[in-house]
Amino acid sequence: QVQLVESGGGLVQAGGSLRLSCAASIRTFSSYAMGWFRQAPGKEREFVAVISWSAGTTYYADSVKGRFTISRDNAKNMVYLQMNDLKPEDTAVYYCAADEVGGTLPKYDYWGQGTQVTVSS
Repeated sequence: QVQLVESGGGLVQAGGSLRLSCAASIRTFSSYAMGWFRQAPGKEREFVAVISWSAGTTYYADSVKGRFTISRDNAKNMVYLQMNDLKPEDTAVYYCAADEVGGTLPKYDYWGQGTQVTVSS
């Protein structure tokens, strides 16, 4: 059974940093694209970043480009989201997701339970 477990969320002041981690129990983890999405209260789930199965390709939402970095370690079945220069508008529940194709739409095959990120001004 596939399971994705996020960790690393918390409360941080604007301008601060957080590193989210996602542990994946997927037998063929290295064949999946991994994405991060977020959902703020009253808003739809939105794309944040995606990394290809080989880590050769990454893509970011314009709102986080230059501040967030997605990475993965296929040997450890882990994916990470380094978030720098956080802003109050980054406040949301962040979700890790796995999909054989990937992309920017929230239609991935597998999802984690989410981790809360709160940025105070």
